[in-house]
Amino acid sequence: MTKGRIEAFSDGVIAIIITIMVLELKVPEGRDLAMLVPLLPVFLSYVLSFVNVGLYWNNHHHMFHAVRHVGGWVLWANLHLLFWLSLMPFATGLMGENHFAPVTVALYAVDLAMCAIAYTLLVFALLAEHGRDSDFARAIGSDRKGKISLACYVAAIPLAFVQPLISLVLMAVVAAIWVVPDRRFARVAERG
Repeated sequence: MTKGRIEAFSDGVIAIIITIMVLELKVPEGRDLAMLVPLLPVFLSYVLSFVNVGLYWNNHHHMFHAVRHVGGWVLWANLHLLFWLSLMPFATGLMGENHFAPVTVALYAVDLAMCAIAYTLLVFALLAEHGRDSDFARAIGSDRKGKISLACYVAAIPLAFVQPLISLVLMAVVAAIWVVPDRRFARVAERG
């Protein structure tokens, strides 16, 4: 099976996720900048989520440059990733509307951890589809950034109950390390 439909479907779902998140930003009443102050937690939650969803879209896009074909398990693994990403608007709203309360930050970290696990499972499904000696497998390599990210998300869950700000900083650091473009898949696409 070709990869075009999975890419198009994923792009559409991710676009809808981002649209839903921005629609959660309510227009305040007022005539001065003070009206925006209560929206600050909601806006900051949105920015963090927009960056995270954007990073998943970017990495998904680059990874699929190295993919030659997809099978049934890849389709299910991709749906699994999209499921957890689709919860991002809810987790974002919950955290922002409740001004970063510990339980909401922990739930947000759970969603990000589940997104990371789902992405890892998608990689495993693609490795099974392409083989451990494929160009795709060579492009994945050790996936050190992926493992570090998952560890940080898991650590952020209990840290949210100790100090939500530490948890949020940890999640922002993970986003920052992924902002640097991942050239692993681009090299494979250029050769293919």
